[in-house]
Amino acid sequence: MQVLYTADVTAEGARHGHVRSSDGLLDLDLALPPGMGGKGDKMNPEQLFGAGYAACFGGAVEYMAQQAGKKTGVVSVRARVGVGPFDEGKGEGFTLRVELDVTIPEQDQASAEELVGAAHRACPYSNATRGNIEVVVRAQGGK
Repeated sequence: MQVLYTADVTAEGARHGHVRSSDGLLDLDLALPPGMGGKGDKMNPEQLFGAGYAACFGGAVEYMAQQAGKKTGVVSVRARVGVGPFDEGKGEGFTLRVELDVTIPEQDQASAEELVGAAHRACPYSNATRGNIEVVVRAQGGK
């Protein structure tokens, strides 16, 4: 693979620690969410993953629309990232589940669904998670 960009981020202190990117643009404390026994008063890894996936998926929608000569308007992607036991309570690990709700205001429903399907095949996050975790993607057109 020809690498176009490499993000360089260090986490210290695990889920209740701190993350910082090498360029200093990301620099924040982490905390456990309430559903996992924490206060939820700071960011958590699932929020960061959701933000990255949502932004990347929106970019994939815009890219696929551009390739097809279609206008999108401002694409909105809501990501909900759940975390839970991987092995149904056997204590051997955890996994993620993602739901993406994508709104493309300048496309009708059928075209929005087509673009979202194409984006799901093109998005690096979708390609990295495919076959590994459950990802549900829903499209909403605006016309």
